[in-house]
Amino acid sequence: MMTIVFFFEFGRKEMDNFIRQKNTIYDFICDPIYKPMKAKEIAMVLGILKEQRTQLHAVLDALVEDGKIELLTNGKYKKSSQCFYCGVYTAHPKGFGFVTVEGLDEDLFVAAEDAGGAFHMDEVKVKVKNAPAGKRMEARVVEVLSHGLTRIVGTYEAVEGFGFVRPDNERFLKDIFISEKDAAGAVDGHKVVVEIKSYGDERHKPEGKIVEILGHKNDPGVDILSIAKDYDFPMEFAPKILTQAINVAKPVSEKDMEGRRDLRQLPMVTIDGEDAKDLDDAVSLEVEDDCYHLGVHIADVTNYVQENSALDKEALKRGTSVYLVDRVIPMLPHTLSNGICSLNEGEERLALSCLMTFDKKGKLLAHEITESVICVNHRMTYTVVNEIVTNHNPEYMEKYADFVVTFEKMLELATILRKKRRARGSIDFDFPETKVILDKQGKPVEIRPYDRNPATKIIEDFMLAANETVAEHYFWQELPFLYRVHEQPDKEKITSLSEFLRGFGVYLNTTRENIHPKELQKILDKIENTPQESLISRLTLRSMKQAKYNPQCLGHFGLAAKYYCHFTSPIRRYPDLQIHRIIKENLRGRLKQERIEHYESILDKVAQNTSKTERRAQEAERETIRMKQAQYMSEHINEIFEGVISSITSFGIYVELENTIEGLVHVTKLMDDYYYYDEEKHRMIGENNQKEYRLGQSVRIRVADTDVMRHTIDFSMVCEEET
Repeated sequence: MMTIVFFFEFGRKEMDNFIRQKNTIYDFICDPIYKPMKAKEIAMVLGILKEQRTQLHAVLDALVEDGKIELLTNGKYKKSSQCFYCGVYTAHPKGFGFVTVEGLDEDLFVAAEDAGGAFHMDEVKVKVKNAPAGKRMEARVVEVLSHGLTRIVGTYEAVEGFGFVRPDNERFLKDIFISEKDAAGAVDGHKVVVEIKSYGDERHKPEGKIVEILGHKNDPGVDILSIAKDYDFPMEFAPKILTQAINVAKPVSEKDMEGRRDLRQLPMVTIDGEDAKDLDDAVSLEVEDDCYHLGVHIADVTNYVQENSALDKEALKRGTSVYLVDRVIPMLPHTLSNGICSLNEGEERLALSCLMTFDKKGKLLAHEITESVICVNHRMTYTVVNEIVTNHNPEYMEKYADFVVTFEKMLELATILRKKRRARGSIDFDFPETKVILDKQGKPVEIRPYDRNPATKIIEDFMLAANETVAEHYFWQELPFLYRVHEQPDKEKITSLSEFLRGFGVYLNTTRENIHPKELQKILDKIENTPQESLISRLTLRSMKQAKYNPQCLGHFGLAAKYYCHFTSPIRRYPDLQIHRIIKENLRGRLKQERIEHYESILDKVAQNTSKTERRAQEAERETIRMKQAQYMSEHINEIFEGVISSITSFGIYVELENTIEGLVHVTKLMDDYYYYDEEKHRMIGENNQKEYRLGQSVRIRVADTDVMRHTIDFSMVCEEET
């Protein structure tokens, strides 16, 4: 048997080392020629020193607890004859669930009868039941290791002498019993936060205690607040953090400006939405000798948020600002985000500037990253800039006469940069986001696609240029850094996408081991301005992996970029704040070996945490939109709309309307025949009349019903005879 040199290390990477040690020992025990051994024998074979054997026993105990190995009665260890895994249980509203196990490519399916009392987000130990060829592995929960949800948001239903809370989260499958003494004065219809006291069993419901009353379910804003609470977003800042924010938010002084590039005379603007208050990026542009001198100037938030301060710890915990339909939950207190860190018009501000020089073809000729002091000339909006560069609105052209030529040159450079990026294969998903307009009572009065005009594209292109420039600069410096990565999509998903596209007469080249993003961009070009554009764009996006943060520079597939990071939004994204710190220390010559080791020790954790908080924020944002869409359509029952089939499943057809709202036509609502789902053709087919419903097909639907609590909308097909 091959001798494995096995070292135990301690210190800042102790947990990673422990995991590696478990893997090493487990691989050793799984070796085909391994015979059961005692711990002492394992230590001798692997050359583990006596003083390290306590750690060896800890590793062996952990492997036994994981169910991967067994301890025999004679004290010897062997590979487990049963397959056990530990992971996180995700419940489905219909009773079954899935267990996500680190290291496994696919989740384990858990039938309702095999859930073993597990609740949504519990950490569980499962035993694999079987693994049929070509199908998902099935498992049974044998032990609940810890409960993931300790607080639940729901609606209180009063009964004489006691009550129940019906959870908003459909994945929490049981109502929660509330005794009279634990009701905290809640009345029927109140939205409440419940702390779970007991998770119950087969015969008893979970029991809880109401710890917060959010308001009546019909009160304005309570619906959004309930979702925010359900996702456990911190709604307020602690007094200590607010006090610290006030103390550091001092006006820019001469001392603050020392050692910085003075760019206050450089003409620059911010361009944002009308409602934006946290203005963290400004742009400047000068054209000289057939070269574009572009400046992207980003608020120097790190000057006010010092590492390991209460502000910094809270920002890392939040990870990102959360943009819900009716409110923003900021990463930093408003004193900073809307105040001293916001690049407000006419006010001196500290910044990190990325100064880039491009030629007429968009080639980067030179760049510099520097600490600066700036002063914004105008606070512009996308709407106004678009009125100038697209519609040549005389009112705005006169008002901003000093910048009209600059805006035109900005559009010129942005177009060049976009064309160059597309030439290398960058994928531009141009489907509309949803804009929800609310009245003062929080009622949705209009839902429509978000406008994406040339002005928004100017900022997108300039920010992308800065992010790529900064990422490449620090990659070649070989310093610890945090990158935004988007890995190659799985070949299986691309093959599936290719089969789907073939049904539309669109062919995707999948002969190479790894597909190039240019191939996908060609597909999107072909279907541009067709009824199927939105559908195919979304399905193409779903075939890709999710972008995330990583200390390793793995490239960005969607942008066809070798180097990419998030540098431009430190007010609302912690990764940007993190790399600003590294950049400033490097610029000041302070990034010595000790600091390099410090950043190497924390960046993995920062990447994991911020990727997680980003996903949580996105899920909450989408859920608030779905809820408002259901509320909006509840006012349009029985009305007829035009739409496009966006998805087909065995239980029905999803239709997306022009206003971005999507609803389900359940298979039972296809009344003119019995329909079945042809998975190979991705179509719903009538058994007798052979009528087909296919993806991308234009249809007319009637709004049949809505469920505001479940955020769902039901449609029915409109017969050709109906008007």
